[in-house]
This record gives sequence, C-alpha cells and structure tokens, in this order.
Amino acid sequence: MTIRIDRRFAELAGEGRAALVTFTMAGDPDPKTALAILKALPKSGADVIELGMPFTDPMADGPAIQASSQRALKAGQTMKKTLAMVRAFRAENDATPIVLMGYYNPIYVYGVDKFLADAKSAGVDGLIVVDLPPEEDEELCLPTLKAGLNFIRLATPTTDDKRLPAVLANTSGFVYYVSITGITGTAAPDAARVTDAVARIKRHTNLPVAVGFGVKTAEQARGIAQGADAVVVGSALIDALKSTLDANGKAGASSVSAVTGLVASLSAGVRAARHSAA
Repeated sequence: MTIRIDRRFAELAGEGRAALVTFTMAGDPDPKTALAILKALPKSGADVIELGMPFTDPMADGPAIQASSQRALKAGQTMKKTLAMVRAFRAENDATPIVLMGYYNPIYVYGVDKFLADAKSAGVDGLIVVDLPPEEDEELCLPTLKAGLNFIRLATPTTDDKRLPAVLANTSGFVYYVSITGITGTAAPDAARVTDAVARIKRHTNLPVAVGFGVKTAEQARGIAQGADAVVVGSALIDALKSTLDANGKAGASSVSAVTGLVASLSAGVRAARHSAA
C-alpha cells in the first residue's frame, strides 16, 4: 500500500490542522497548462491532489467539471497522457499524495490490470471512482487494494448507518464525504451539519474524513475544516481557470496564477481553522 496519504494525514494531525485537497482536471485546458498547474499546487498550499480523469459522460459532476472534461478531451487528453502527467509531477515532488478521480469506463477500456500497474509505477496513490458501488468491489476496488493503491469511497448525506459499513468495508486512505445531495459545485455546504455528519462517519471508521462538493471560499473552507480532517475544493478552481480562457477556450497569461491564487487563499482559510477532528 502506498503510504503518502497516511503519512500526510498523520503529519497534519500532528500540526492540529485539516488538509486542503484540490481537484483539477488532467489536460484542462491543454496538457502543458494543466501540468504547470499541477506542479504549482503544493507550493500554493494543496496538501493532497485529486486529478480528474477526463470522461465523455461525467454524470456526478456539475456544469463546471463537465466542461473541463470536454476541454481536456478536445485538447487530446488520454489516460496515457494523464499517467504521464503524474510521472512528470513525481520527478519533482515525491511527497504530495495524488489521487485519480473519475469514472470506471476509461479504466475498463484501458484494461484494469494494466491501468493499475501503470498508475502505481507513475506514482499514483489512490483512486476515487464515483460510479462503482461496494457491490461491485471485485471489478476494481479489490484489484486496486491488491496492487498497493488506496481505494477511496464516497459517503453522502443519504448514506445511513445501515449502509455505511458496506461503503467503508474496503475503503482506505480517507473517506470522501459529499456534503450536499446533487451534483458538484451547485450549492454551499452547511458547516454545522457537516460536523455532525463527520462525527457520525467517525463512529464507524478511524480513517480521516474529507469533505467536498460546494466549497468555494476561504471562509467556507475554514468552517468545514473545523469539523473535518480535510476540505476538498474542485469546481471553484475549475471556475477560476475558466475565467482566464479566451473565446476559444485557450489558456492565457494568468491561467496558472488564477488557480494557485485561489488555492493559497483556501489554504489560509483551512490553516486558520481551530481543528477539532484530529
């Protein structure tokens, strides 16, 4: 099992603070800009990185992430190129955990065993695959664990105490709590409700709990960080990038800094929280 995720959360628990987990899409808006953003994230304050695997039908995602997926595919992003991005990042940074996030279809097409071997050798630490329920663990989850990678599962407000043990059974690394019902980036989470939900999940597991979907500002990040082990931000970073693109969706001079500037602000919010969940 890769230990970057466990090590990072242990370090942050020692510091008494939550992690900032950032999501960007591999290849958006083009491979070169996406790699520049990826490489700049840790210096800007990202503690854990989620990298999206572009897919034609990202059903759990809102308009921002759907559009980023389309831009990446249009720019020629492939699974091979996504793994090459991780490899290029690892040449300069061996400490920051990278989790690939997306859907099962591109992995299935690539070939599960080949994908897991290539992902491991590229320096990937874990997977979040949003469209595979626990009932289908044999498809990907168990092979992932066997290959020495973390398999991170989503829990939602509708995941009740009866369902939670199944969700957590083969989960490792951390649990991703989806703080709102619905698609990504469309509503803001309620910090008090999130704290209660995290406490409930922690009655079932010792894993860190990361909270995402809907966090856009440093203030929201600070509120969530008080009751969770990590705050995940995705759509807001995608929106910051999109605001710098020209009419043809091409990157501009401020594309990288628009993302890293927001990451720095969110990181300051997370670090300002009085962390009580450690």
